[in-house]
Amino acid sequence: MSEQNTDTLRCGSAEPRQAMSIHTRKITDSCRDKDCIEDLRVYLTTGSQAILDSAANARVRCAELLYTYIDVEPVAFDRNHYCIDITFYYRILADAVVGVSRPATLYGLAVFSKRAVLCGEDSRAHIYRSDTRIGEPDGLTRYCANLPTAVVEVLDPMVLSSKVKDICDCGGSECLTQVPAAIRGQFDEELVLSGDRRRLFVTLGQFSIVRLERDAQIMVNVLDYAIPCKECCDTPGSGEDPCEMFSRIPFPATEFSPRNCDGTEEKASGYQTC
Repeated sequence: MSEQNTDTLRCGSAEPRQAMSIHTRKITDSCRDKDCIEDLRVYLTTGSQAILDSAANARVRCAELLYTYIDVEPVAFDRNHYCIDITFYYRILADAVVGVSRPATLYGLAVFSKRAVLCGEDSRAHIYRSDTRIGEPDGLTRYCANLPTAVVEVLDPMVLSSKVKDICDCGGSECLTQVPAAIRGQFDEELVLSGDRRRLFVTLGQFSIVRLERDAQIMVNVLDYAIPCKECCDTPGSGEDPCEMFSRIPFPATEFSPRNCDGTEEKASGYQTC
């Protein structure tokens, strides 16, 4: 940590004063994924499904990650490894072409599930906390089992392609049967899960990082307790001249640079740089 950053966090000596035991989470294992999710079905709302049934075509505009459900279970044949079942819920926004009028907006839900197996280390200790009560859901299992904690970092997916298919029924294909109430609440109408005649499918590209963490106690060198040096101010920027503050903001030259067809920025010539 630089001297400037250290001064921001504390006021005091930079010399180590003592060793201290702290409780934190240790990353036992991690992985990264680049998923291409092909032909993912979009469950449209009631109004959107009615528009799609009479539309000439539809194109997915964007996809937004609503929620990620994570479940951790130990691997039966290896106590050091755990299965991480991950379910991603996306809100899909599309445009449907109906006659010669302006495109109509469609909304829907897409769901993608995957599994990862990571090393979470084995611990035979049972963990109880003072803020856990016996009457709470999973209060007797979640903390006694001492499962590692799974963390998933994921970006909003990229829309790669989309298409519309005429379907008479499920035809043996997988259909979504249950949607969590919190996910349903993200839409202003009911989702059409069955009985539709036409379906919208989307192909998404997604980047994610999955890791397992386990509670650990470690010893660290302590410089000082983190006492803030900055005084509180109820109005941002009131203690400083606004022009002086603006003068220290670097000029955003890259925002004025045109982008090439491949998305890269053109480099400015020498006389334009500062």
